Amino acid sequence: MTQSDVPMQEEQRQKHATTAPRLRFAPSPTGFQHIGGYRTALFSWLFARHSGGTFILRIEDTDLSRTVEGAVSYLIEGLKWLGLNYDEGPVVGGPYGPYYQTQRKALYQQYAHQLIASGHAYRCYCTPERLEQMRKSQEAQKLPPRYDRHCRFLSAEERAALETAGHSWTVRFAMPLEGETVVHDELHGDIVFKNADLDDAVLLKSDGYPTYHLANVIDDHLMGITHVLRGEEWIASAPRHVQIYQALGWEPPLFYHLPNVLGKDKKKLSKRHNAPSWDTLQKQGYLPEAVFNFLALLGWAYDDKTEIFSREELIRAFTLDRIGVSGGILDPDKLTWMNGVYIRQLPLEELTRRTLPYLERPATEGGLPASVPRPLDFAYTQRVLQLEQERMKTLGEAAQMVDFFYVDELHYDTALLVQKQMDAANTRAALERTREILISLDRWEHSALEEPLRALAATLGLKTGQLFGAIRVAISGRTVSPPLFQTMEVLGRQRTVQRLDQAISRLS
Repeated sequence: MTQSDVPMQEEQRQKHATTAPRLRFAPSPTGFQHIGGYRTALFSWLFARHSGGTFILRIEDTDLSRTVEGAVSYLIEGLKWLGLNYDEGPVVGGPYGPYYQTQRKALYQQYAHQLIASGHAYRCYCTPERLEQMRKSQEAQKLPPRYDRHCRFLSAEERAALETAGHSWTVRFAMPLEGETVVHDELHGDIVFKNADLDDAVLLKSDGYPTYHLANVIDDHLMGITHVLRGEEWIASAPRHVQIYQALGWEPPLFYHLPNVLGKDKKKLSKRHNAPSWDTLQKQGYLPEAVFNFLALLGWAYDDKTEIFSREELIRAFTLDRIGVSGGILDPDKLTWMNGVYIRQLPLEELTRRTLPYLERPATEGGLPASVPRPLDFAYTQRVLQLEQERMKTLGEAAQMVDFFYVDELHYDTALLVQKQMDAANTRAALERTREILISLDRWEHSALEEPLRALAATLGLKTGQLFGAIRVAISGRTVSPPLFQTMEVLGRQRTVQRLDQAISRLS
């Protein structure tokens, strides 16, 4: 493929533009998918939904020795959590199945033999020992590691002898030895590779299963994939894929090699480098709609200011031309901020429904203390969360924020009761007078609590901050809480008075 093929690329783009887009997410179950992988799936899903196209899930599970048990079910659960429903794939089926590559083995073998017959591929009989020796020799000579094409030029007699001797073999692609391969990427433009720098990649392994290079080309073609969105680390492999497409007489899809998702240190996120998993975010109390919104902005932008999108808004706005080429930075602080925005937008009843499981889970997992009876009262919890909703950033932090509304006994340093320019004696006296006022009130509502206590502060010659600070510690065990009088209203008269009694006793 040369620069003269540019008109053909434009024709190819126009053809795909008139076809309902078909996009796929094709992960390998060699590990548990981290959040960066879901970003790739999200981009494909958004464009499929924006354009009225089809989103396909395909499992590239041919690396049997590295396949991790449970990885596929974990992946699908993560897609469900994010709301990324797929139109074709495992479980749901579809007209182009099966959607597990291990179930398509015969197809890959058929096309591998077709490539051999057309002279575009050959059987390689090199043993692992010979390949290792070759690599060591190349390293010693400081040469780039690549296959030396030893088996490419074997005679028919030599091949027959190896076959008769029962040597195992792989199938390698016969890359052109001269010229250039041009990969047209919709984000990066034309990327030119010298064919002499590319080795003859393995297409079919000795166990009869394909490598990614062969399988993804065959499946993308047979499944009618029009747009391939994948990580930019696959750019180096793209010239091999373009050559395989040409050798089979097929038109390649449109390629979009997406920018990597980076950590705050600007290094690529990976399973070994700070990449969170979807279930970790779920356990921490991040809302799937907030994570959905956050992931959409990792490498894509609508403009330079809009950050909060509903799912429907993102579907309407998402176009592939707005994907950038710079890596998107996964900033945990920004995700937490965005999650707080979504929490504040939740109707109170919905917030309560979603938060209850986090409050009721074991204390060792971040829930309320074991002394708090389960299940929690929904109506009471709703009143509690109404006071904390503005301050909540994750559902997982709720138990720590509201535990004093539920426990029978508070644990705090008695010294916290004594405010600035006060001592234990006048603090105790102020709390005793507070108690007298509170038990005499006709109505237990926050609007009825504030005025008499402000008047008490004036009578005692205290600043309201001094009196209210002592009351706050007495009823909550902390120096910062939701609005004091609303907190007292929710706690109720009996529990509030009991806690004042306990504070007075501490100061005796």
